Amino acid sequence: MKTTDVQNQRIAQMTFSSVYPHYVIKVENKGRTKQELHEVIEWLTGFSNKTLNQLIEEKVTFEKFFERASLNPNAKLITGVICGYRVEEIDNPLTQKVRYLDKLVDELAKGRKMEKVLRS
Repeated sequence: MKTTDVQNQRIAQMTFSSVYPHYVIKVENKGRTKQELHEVIEWLTGFSNKTLNQLIEEKVTFEKFFERASLNPNAKLITGVICGYRVEEIDNPLTQKVRYLDKLVDELAKGRKMEKVLRS
């Protein structure tokens, strides 16, 4: 799916630390834990809790966040609609990675079993 350059730039320059608290609230309001959220983020990016906290403190943009990440090879198994877009059809690689993360957080909040969220 085609995203606009303006959308892609906006996402690239957004800081991870500005979105992270919303992820935490979303999953905790649905009975999941911050630790489960970190497990999902680590699965996708390879970031340990320590590294994740450093990135939050540094206020890195999503662009820098995913430049430093080691994307899980099974990330391509993440499919479905998030924010009106099919994640597997997003043509901008960075926007697709951000939407992968959004999709995983959404699945976690909806109560999916962790092994399904982590595509194992």
